[in-house]
Amino acid sequence: MKYDVIIVGAGVAGLYAAQYLPRDKKVLIINKRETFKCNSFYAQGGVALAVDDDDIELHVKDTLEAGAGLCDEQAVRTLSESSRGTIDDLIKSGFEFDSDKDGNLLYTKEAAHSRERILHAGGDATGRYMHHFLLSKNPHPMLGDARVVDLLIKNGECYGVTVLDHRESRNIYADNVIIASGGVGSLYEYHTNAPCISADLQGLSVLKGIELENMEMMQFHPTVYVNSENAQKLLLTEALRGEGATIEDENGRRFLFDYDERGELASRDIVSKALYDYRKKTGLKVYLSCNNFEYHYFIQRFPNIFKNLQDLGFDVPTQRVPISPAFHYAIGGIKTDLNGRVPNVKNLYAVGEVASTKVHGANRLASNSLLEGLVFAKRAAEHILKDARKKKFVEFEVSDEVMSLKGDKAKKNLLRKIMWENVSIVRTKDGLNKALEQINTLLKENIGKLVKLRLLTAREIVLSALAREKSIGVHTILEEKNDKNA
Repeated sequence: MKYDVIIVGAGVAGLYAAQYLPRDKKVLIINKRETFKCNSFYAQGGVALAVDDDDIELHVKDTLEAGAGLCDEQAVRTLSESSRGTIDDLIKSGFEFDSDKDGNLLYTKEAAHSRERILHAGGDATGRYMHHFLLSKNPHPMLGDARVVDLLIKNGECYGVTVLDHRESRNIYADNVIIASGGVGSLYEYHTNAPCISADLQGLSVLKGIELENMEMMQFHPTVYVNSENAQKLLLTEALRGEGATIEDENGRRFLFDYDERGELASRDIVSKALYDYRKKTGLKVYLSCNNFEYHYFIQRFPNIFKNLQDLGFDVPTQRVPISPAFHYAIGGIKTDLNGRVPNVKNLYAVGEVASTKVHGANRLASNSLLEGLVFAKRAAEHILKDARKKKFVEFEVSDEVMSLKGDKAKKNLLRKIMWENVSIVRTKDGLNKALEQINTLLKENIGKLVKLRLLTAREIVLSALAREKSIGVHTILEEKNDKNA
């Protein structure tokens, strides 16, 4: 079974790449579970863009400042300069962003943006609407309920993948492979990701010697309702604060101004660390208050959040909601160039959250994620189409590795606890070393390959965090002298 292109993942990045691969190409999209179980589907806030040519420099500046000096400026410029054209292409193909009664696009503002430049669809369901739209436009076959468990690489060239399909492993070959499998949410006890986002391909990269980059840069969203039994916690979008929601303690005090003059509009890393520090120092609970919103506007602008919170018993927007930071987005990932190519492995690409283009640096600017997925997915597809050569067929034996064992679920849950307690918002060297020791111990036990992949990714995050000794962006590590009091 041989294809021109295999795409691993059916989120916005994978589907947008597929859209730019013509029907006469033999393309297969592989998704692990149902198509909606991806991070794109749950993206609430919107998609950022440079509104016009004059806004490019400001968008670049905002992105670089949020990234705290670790962005690649060329990558950021590529993102911003491509943004207007990318969004216009979506609109021309039929996608509808929210607009006023005269048909003018409605731009909103989110934290750390210096102007209104966020477009949204369905109020607070931009990712869901975009994902559904791209699915409806997809011209290629999809293989569902199958997970990639190996990359077929020989002599620095990728020839396809091994999939676990209905509990049986088989090889599928291709001239090119695009990895668009998403982030690492299931490594953490509290996260906002789709339940099946479990860092498989990052772990495979470790096994195959493919470089992961900036893996210590894990972004935690500050406003999440975590008091539920679900592994995936309820995200309360950045757009709420961008349009007037406030954060306060149980006494009604807006304490964020103690940490940053922008208050609720400071970047996510600042707000998350402020919540962590304030709760630790005062012991007070923290809440998101939406009572600045007019009732009917709130229902129209945030219909899904309204329904979800009402179902949980909160009378929003008048009643405030208890919040906590939770893991949200993997900034680091598989190292790529500006065409999505993975260095040192021919015919292998990575796009979206699984990739590291260095657009986000040390902290992702709000709503740049959907844009990054779109822009670099298109570039990857276009780069593939420029290479007309056909590869010779190389056959691989199907791996007979054991994928899962009876005790693996308990080990997954233990890993989530280890990562949340020691490798989350604020880190210490002692805590990171403790996590590393525990992960290495688990790796030595009798485990299936799927748990092994998670553990390998988690270990890379810990090692990267230990290697960066100074705090920057989302990576906060306490100095050695403070470790005893942490």
